[in-house]
Amino acid sequence: MSQWEKLKQLDTKSLEQLHNLYQDENFPMDVREYLAHWIETQDWEKAITNYSLATIHYQNLLDLINNQYSRFMQEKLFICQHKFKRYRQNMQATYGDDPVLLATNVASYLKQEKMILSNVVEDHQAVMGQPQPVDFERHQNVVQKLNALKNGVQAGEQELKFLEEQQDEFDFKFKTYKFQESNNSEKQKEEELQVLQKMLNILDCNRKKVLQKFAEFINEAEVLLNTLVKEELADWKRRQQSACIGAPVKVCLDQLENWFTACAVCLFQVKRLLKKLEELGDKVTYDKDPFKIQRPTLEKLVKTLLTNLIKSAFVVENQPCMAPQSKMPLVLKTSSQFSVKPRLLVKLPEVANHLMKVKACIDKSSPNGKGYRKFNILGTNEKAMNMTESKFGGLCVDFRHLQLKEQKSLIGGKGSNETSLVVTEELHLISFETELVYQDLILKLETSTLPVVVISNASQLLSGWASVVWYNMLCSDLQNMTFFSNPPTALWSQLSETLSWQFSSNTKRHLDTEQLDMLAEKLFGLQENYADCYITWAKFSKENLPRQNFSFWLWLQGILDLIKKYFENIWNDGHIIGFVSKKRERKLLKDKQSGTFLLRFSESSKDGGITFTWVEHLPNGDCKIRSVEPYTKGHLTNIPLSEIVRFYKVMAEENVPEHPLLYLYPNIPKDEAFGKYYLDSDADVQLKHNKYLRTRLIVVSERPPTEIPPAMIDEGLVEDLPLLSKMSLLNVSSVLSTLILVELF
Repeated sequence: MSQWEKLKQLDTKSLEQLHNLYQDENFPMDVREYLAHWIETQDWEKAITNYSLATIHYQNLLDLINNQYSRFMQEKLFICQHKFKRYRQNMQATYGDDPVLLATNVASYLKQEKMILSNVVEDHQAVMGQPQPVDFERHQNVVQKLNALKNGVQAGEQELKFLEEQQDEFDFKFKTYKFQESNNSEKQKEEELQVLQKMLNILDCNRKKVLQKFAEFINEAEVLLNTLVKEELADWKRRQQSACIGAPVKVCLDQLENWFTACAVCLFQVKRLLKKLEELGDKVTYDKDPFKIQRPTLEKLVKTLLTNLIKSAFVVENQPCMAPQSKMPLVLKTSSQFSVKPRLLVKLPEVANHLMKVKACIDKSSPNGKGYRKFNILGTNEKAMNMTESKFGGLCVDFRHLQLKEQKSLIGGKGSNETSLVVTEELHLISFETELVYQDLILKLETSTLPVVVISNASQLLSGWASVVWYNMLCSDLQNMTFFSNPPTALWSQLSETLSWQFSSNTKRHLDTEQLDMLAEKLFGLQENYADCYITWAKFSKENLPRQNFSFWLWLQGILDLIKKYFENIWNDGHIIGFVSKKRERKLLKDKQSGTFLLRFSESSKDGGITFTWVEHLPNGDCKIRSVEPYTKGHLTNIPLSEIVRFYKVMAEENVPEHPLLYLYPNIPKDEAFGKYYLDSDADVQLKHNKYLRTRLIVVSERPPTEIPPAMIDEGLVEDLPLLSKMSLLNVSSVLSTLILVELF
C-alpha cells in the first residue's frame, strides 16, 4: 500500500495534520492524490543536489498534470478540469525557473507525511498492550473491509485503463487490416488474421478477468453493506432506544455517515466503471462477448446494493421531543410544539445540491382498532434537506415547530377511545418520505420515528413516560404498535439498570447496588437474589403499592422531581443515601457515635418526601434510632433542606433546645458536609444598620413522652407511627413540632 493510501486511512486528528500540511497552492493536495504513485517512486532527495534530475522531474510532473487534465476533459468533469488547469499554471510560475525548489518542497512534504504516520504507529503501540473493547475490534473490521473495497475498486479502474489501451490497439490494427484488405495477398491476410485472432483471444481473456475482478469486489461490497446495515446501523438504533430512556451511550452518527458515504462512493464508482465497460463493448464486440453476457447482471447487482444502502441510510437522528432539554422524548402533548430531525447518512455533494423535500406524516399504517385515535400534523410538515442544520455538515432536515391535533371521531366525538388500551398505552408512528434523484437512480426513501405516546393533558405525562420506558427497554421491534395489547414482563436485571438511568440522566448520580436492592425489596419482598425476578407492566406502573394509593412508578418519579427541584446538588455530592430500608437504616446507625444521621426518601409520599434519622446512645447503654416525619414539597418550598439540617433542634427537658444532628453518615461533621449549601454567612446576620430585625425559619421537635418500642425497630416495622410516638416535623399549627420564626439580632 502506498504511503498516501495509508495516510488517508488515519483518524480525524491525523488527517487534520495532513490538511494543514497541504494548505498552500504551491503543491496542492489534489496533485498529491492523483499522482501519488509517481511522486513516491521518484528520488526527490537526489534531485535537490542534481539540477538536471530536478528539471526532468519538473517536466514529467507537468506532463502528468496535462494528462490528468485531458482525462478530466474526456470525462466531462468541468470542476476538476478547471482546478488542474490552475495547478499547471501555478507550477509553471513557481518552479519554472527553479525546479530544485520543487524537489525540495516535495521531499519535505514526504518527510512530514512519514512523521505523521510514525506518530500514529507509536500511539498505536502504546495502547496495544491494553485490552481493546469489542466495539473497537468490530469497527476495525469495518474499516478493513472498507479499505479492501476501496483498493479493489482502484485496482479495477487501473485494469480497465490497461484493457482500454489493449482494445484501442486491437481496434486500430483491425481497422487497418480492413482498409488494406483489398491490396494484400491471401498469405498476408492469413498472417494478419492470425495476429488479430491472437490479440482478440488475449482481449477476451482480459475482459473475463476484469469482469471477475468486478464480481469479487461487488461481493465484498455486499458483505460490507450487510455489516453496515444489519450490524452497525442496527446496533446504533438499539443504542438510540436506550439513550431515549436515559442510558449514557453514544449515538453520534458521524462514524456511520463516513462509512455509508465511503461505501456509496465505491459503489457509484463501480457503476461508472461498468458503464465504461458497456462503452468498450459497443466499440468492439464479438460472439460470446462477456461484456454483453455478464456485465448487465453485475450492473443490476450494483444498482440493488446502492438502492438498499441509500434506503437504509435514511434515519431519524433526533427522536420527537417537546422541548430541547426535555428528559422525556417520545411523549407528545396535543397542541404543544415538538421537534424531530431525520438525516441521510450518504453525504455526496451532488446529492446535497439536489432539492430533496421531506414530508412528515403520522400513522400511515395504524392499527384498525375501534376507537384508535387519529391525528393531523400541524406546522411546516414539509421541508428541504440541507447541510446547514447539522453541526457536522450532515444532510438532514430539522422540523422544529410541529404540533399534533386529534381528529374528530365520527362515532363518540373527539377523544373517543373504546379500545382496551388506555391513552398512554396507545402507540403512534411519525414517518418521513422523500425522493432521491442521483445519476439514473430515482429512489423513494422512507423512515419513521420510534413509537410515540400522545397525551392531551399534563397529568398523563408520567404514565406516558412509563410506557416509553417499558417499550424501549424490552422491545426490539421498532414498529410494534400493538405492544401494550400484551406487554411482556421484565427481568429485574433489565429494570434495575433502566431505573438507575432515570437518575443518572436527570442528575449527575446513578443508583448503586444497595439502593437498587432496596427498590427490589419494595417490589418483590425480601429475596436472596433479585436478578431472576420478573415484574409485570401492571405492577410497575398501574397497581398501587401495598397500603398506598399510588404505583411504584409514580412514587419513584415523585422522588426524582423532588431531587431536581429542591436538593439536586446535595444528591449529586452523595450526601443522601435515599433508598434504604428501616432495617438497614438501624444496622448502619446503631454502632455509630451519637448524633450520626442519614437522609432517606419517604416510602409513603406520592409526590416525594425526604427525612433524616439519627442515633442516640443513652446513659443506660440503650440505643435509640429517631426519625422525623418526611419533608415534602410544601416544607421544602419554605425552607431548603440544608437549612433544615443546619438548624434542626429538639426541645429536651425544661424546654432546652438540643442539636441532635452532628455527623453525616458515616462520620462527616455536619457543617463540613453541608456548609457549602448554607444560605447565609456571618455578614448576613450582622445587620447593625438595618431598620428591621431579620428572621429565619427553623425546625423544632419536642421530645415525645414515650419512646419507640425497640422490637418494632429491630423488625424494621417503623413506617408512619403517630406523631406523638416519634420526632416529628408538623405543620405550623402542630403542638409538638413546628416551623418557628426566629428573630436574628
